[in-house]
Amino acid sequence: MGFFKTAFAAMFGFVFAWFLVALLSILIISSIVSSASKKGKVATKSNSVLVINLDHQITERTSKDPLKALSDDGAGVGLNKMLAAIKKAEKDDKIKGILLKLMGVSGGMATTEAIRNQLLEFKKSGKFILAYGEMMSEKAYYIATTADSIFLYPTGYLEWNGLVSNPMFYKGTFDKLEIEPRVFKVGTFKSFGESFSETKMSDANRLQIQTILNDLWEHILTGIAKQRKLDIPTLKQFADSLTISTSITAKNAKLIDDVKYEDEINDILKTKAGVGEKEKLNKIKISDYAKGDKDEDEEESKGNKIALIYAVGGISSGEGDEESIGSESITKAIRQARENESVKAIVLRINSGGGSALASDVIAREVMLTKKVKPIIASYGDVAASGGYYISAACDKIVCEPTTITGSIGVIGLLYNSEKFFNNKLGVTFDRVYTNPYADVSNPNRKMTDFEARKIQNELYNVYSDFVKVVMKGRGFKDSVSVDAIGGGRVWSGIQAKKINLVDELGGIDKAIQIAAEKAGLGTDYSTVDYPKYKNTFEKILENLSKDAQMKIATQYLLPEQIRFYNTLKSFNDQRGIYAKMLPEIEIK
Repeated sequence: MGFFKTAFAAMFGFVFAWFLVALLSILIISSIVSSASKKGKVATKSNSVLVINLDHQITERTSKDPLKALSDDGAGVGLNKMLAAIKKAEKDDKIKGILLKLMGVSGGMATTEAIRNQLLEFKKSGKFILAYGEMMSEKAYYIATTADSIFLYPTGYLEWNGLVSNPMFYKGTFDKLEIEPRVFKVGTFKSFGESFSETKMSDANRLQIQTILNDLWEHILTGIAKQRKLDIPTLKQFADSLTISTSITAKNAKLIDDVKYEDEINDILKTKAGVGEKEKLNKIKISDYAKGDKDEDEEESKGNKIALIYAVGGISSGEGDEESIGSESITKAIRQARENESVKAIVLRINSGGGSALASDVIAREVMLTKKVKPIIASYGDVAASGGYYISAACDKIVCEPTTITGSIGVIGLLYNSEKFFNNKLGVTFDRVYTNPYADVSNPNRKMTDFEARKIQNELYNVYSDFVKVVMKGRGFKDSVSVDAIGGGRVWSGIQAKKINLVDELGGIDKAIQIAAEKAGLGTDYSTVDYPKYKNTFEKILENLSKDAQMKIATQYLLPEQIRFYNTLKSFNDQRGIYAKMLPEIEIK
């Protein structure tokens, strides 16, 4: 008995000590990030150049997570603060110009478009923009063409071979595991389930992705040709023949202006900024410069407000967070904005490929109620498709970038039969006791009957019918046939979406805010306030320590494709297994 007492005491002591160390670590981190967050605005010195590095994840809005605020090179600065900082720099006499340090761009095509457009606006101020990189992807180069001069490292290169999307298919994996996916869908183009049931794209899926890629490529080429004074056929020929392989070939083709080392770039910057040889050129990172911007979600500000409600990530029931849309948190945010008398209009900012059909319908209902009380405008980011479109179809107006991916009006169901996996791989068997024959309908551990399959398919038709009704009423289509003609699960570029009445205007969030202000009769007399509210610092530290640890382990031991596979499976969280969800693999490179 003494042994067990000693062992238990030792174990308890170890656990208690571990808890104290963890608590102390959290308190130390809290102190550090609290101190960092109190530093506030970084003073901008004379003869400054704003440095923008885009080789990191670009979120829709800047996180108030203080851990991210400590990161370098602008990581953690959301699109909202980034655009605001560039706009502020136009009129800041201390900022002489911008240096774009480009390699890749982690944001999607609409994010890329928004940044590029803001840089073109900055250029109208007469200040310079200079772009430099050791290598540049097509998206990075698209942004770089806003610059007065583009430079590459002498032994670097410019990627110029066109756009590509490489969807992954998991059927072979499930075959090896002896797991049988059962995919149900409404809509010929509703392709999400193909990833689990097929080994390659269907003809319909290939058609829609090819169409989107062509739209985006033509849009990019048009923008580049205009800024670089080149013709589109020549740009296409360069890509078709892989002419551009080095920085020298890029220079010879006039895609860039010259090849330079980074120390030579500093000399060029000083000349452009009008800084004397013995004077100091000050570089300020956009992450530091953005700290001077006011927090737009401060409720203390008086007067009329426009609420910016951010709906980002997959859609599911329950609470969400900064990277996911929970029906409870988003409907609460919409309701709070609707009931707040100082909020005169709402902009619903969406960047989502959808998710749970039920959760999407719950949010759509809240949008409809709000529309009766005050203007609500939708603004789309990189993607607003399937459930992402569902929740916003009833808005007064919809605004998206030409490069936004939207539509996907359709429904899928995904269930599994994993009986053989458990039996043959793990030696696990199942039995059942029931009061009615279908008490365990959708049981993943037995084969589905034809009768059950028909019932599930009928349920999908009902959900699709609800989706179509929301779109028909919200967008003013005369009947369901008109919606079906552009629906069927098909995704569209923003360019095509405007032509077929899925959206009203092409533009960014500023345009959506302008429309909201006009509809509310505010003129320029308003401020903006962000929803939903963030968790407090201590809660965020606890939550992110866990998330960051998980992601660090995942990125260290798993390939990017394996992480995508895991995230895809994790996104299937609807208990009914019915989703208004777009295929996730439209990842354009």
